Amino acid sequence: MSRGFVKEDDQEEIPLVPARVNLPEGVTNYVTQVGMDELLEEKQLLIDEKDNLKLSSENEKRIAVNHINAKLQLLNNRISTAKIVDPNEQPQHEIRFGAWITLKIDGASKLQKYQIVGVDEADISKGKISFISPIAQILINKKVGERAILKLAKQERVFEIMAIEYQ
Repeated sequence: MSRGFVKEDDQEEIPLVPARVNLPEGVTNYVTQVGMDELLEEKQLLIDEKDNLKLSSENEKRIAVNHINAKLQLLNNRISTAKIVDPNEQPQHEIRFGAWITLKIDGASKLQKYQIVGVDEADISKGKISFISPIAQILINKKVGERAILKLAKQERVFEIMAIEYQ
């Protein structure tokens, strides 16, 4: 049937859902077990939200369900492509995915601790940095006592590796 014979009220609004955190084309979607658990929890929350929608209008409910379904589709794609990395299988003396790294930055006396994680679980406020971030990239394969240098526009930041742990 031609779109000319469809009432305007019947046209479904396409939900605009923001994309998930960028994972470059061709890059494996590595996650920690915690990261996978968080993705699965997020999925369950969306399913529960969809099941418990209480909207008076059928049209509002349909739009809300479409929005949740769009978010679920993006999330399911992330889950289906996720590859869980077991920290026990990583070389314990080198920085790799899942490592907790204690760093001395630019010679400061205060040490900082970060974990290298997947793109969806990265959260700097929790000390979790994405494995594709510039900082993680310069730290990968380093050992305790080594330094990594991050070149910024007008300066360099020096990261001295003080400890590496896998939990």
